[in-house]
Amino acid sequence: MRTSVITRFAKNDRAFSGRRRIATVAATVVLAGGVQLLATDTAWACGDHRLNGAYEAPSNVPGLSPDTAIVSAKSSVVADGSWNEVSVKVTNKAAEDAHGMEPFLGIHTPGSGAAARLKDVKIQYEDYTGAWKNLQLLDGCSRVVDITGSQRQRMAANSSATFKFRYSLAAGTPAGVTTIDLLASTEMAGSQGPGDSGFKTVKVTHPQDTAGTQPTTPAKPTPTKDTKPAPAKPAAEQTKDTAAAAPAPKPTTPSAAPATTAPAGTPELAQTGSSSTNTFLAASSALLLALGAGALIAVRRLRRQH
Repeated sequence: MRTSVITRFAKNDRAFSGRRRIATVAATVVLAGGVQLLATDTAWACGDHRLNGAYEAPSNVPGLSPDTAIVSAKSSVVADGSWNEVSVKVTNKAAEDAHGMEPFLGIHTPGSGAAARLKDVKIQYEDYTGAWKNLQLLDGCSRVVDITGSQRQRMAANSSATFKFRYSLAAGTPAGVTTIDLLASTEMAGSQGPGDSGFKTVKVTHPQDTAGTQPTTPAKPTPTKDTKPAPAKPAAEQTKDTAAAAPAPKPTTPSAAPATTAPAGTPELAQTGSSSTNTFLAASSALLLALGAGALIAVRRLRRQH
């Protein structure tokens, strides 16, 4: 017995409806994922082992990056653009050379209030020639301003070396930034994990906090109307008294020189780079949104065809 056209159409329509529902659900999930990814920050991608104090790497894992420690740094700095040096000691405990070893320095603002921004921070590295090298910065995770790299080099087995960084905080750093953490670490090509990291908390003061008041000169008393004239003196003595009484010209107070953000002769720092994590998030979100929109358009076209 031949199946009626209506029955076949109903079966095809049910199959099409099932496929349409699946496509609609898939498109909705993709779009929702894209919107949610756009709405989130980069905290999900963070796992910075340096943030909770000096990190100690496990001793039974081979192939780790060299250990790092901060051996010299100020405990208090002023946010006025002046340079503050940081000495970092890197130790390769492995029995083989560390190839592609590279020390890093980051500045973390603890808490949840105001934080140091990319435009507030400058970091330099002293290279092997003794010259200070301007480092490019990026806005890292968890309120950290990081460098993109310093200088890759080889470190001999069972050896250590000390490297120098210096950083400055601009006068425009938010007044709420009263403490920063210095984060020192070392990366190595082909490493199986991080080695020990350095950590130091630094107090931050601002120019308005340290500026003192200028001393004021007390005003000279002015003669009153009731003052009686002094008795007449000989002409020679009057001439001497007149010369002595003549007010001396007031010394001019030189105006304070504007604060500079770096010592004289220091070249301007390179502009900071954007966060690679943020770029990845934006690209992923755009891709998910495009896929979701394409799926919805395909569902509508299938609906018109049937």
